[in-house]
Amino acid sequence: MQQVVIDAPDEAATVALGCALAESLPDGTMVALQGTLGAGKTRLVQAIAAASGVAAGVPVSPTFVLVQEYQGTRRIVHVDAYRMRDEDEFLALGGEELFASDAIVFIEWAERIARCLPDSRLQIAIDETGASSRRFTITAIGATYEPVIGELRAWRAQRAN
Repeated sequence: MQQVVIDAPDEAATVALGCALAESLPDGTMVALQGTLGAGKTRLVQAIAAASGVAAGVPVSPTFVLVQEYQGTRRIVHVDAYRMRDEDEFLALGGEELFASDAIVFIEWAERIARCLPDSRLQIAIDETGASSRRFTITAIGATYEPVIGELRAWRAQRAN
């Protein structure tokens, strides 16, 4: 399990991280997003979607719809597990099929359906460190996504110079 921590002092830095993730994530990636209400889970997905050619303003929080799908230069599926009753509801929505697709799947509140998550995934924990600053702890669960961690470390080092 490899990990990288990236501090974003403002929203522009969060958007920059989203662009870096859009370049690094292979098709078929499953991303488990964790963070409190308002931490920036949806904002990060919006930044990744925009960098993937999805029209601005299209990605919205899927809280009341549960699952949103966006098409740009790649397919993005955005799931919000916050209002799901249990893991069975996620499975009934076709959760297993999402993991077998070529889409990049983002699941907000992924801890609520933890037993359904694939063994190999990227986990992003978002902590608020100020009014608009965030700390992103990005972990590769399984060896598949370790190259993404390496790319993000290189990106972080390049930004520091």
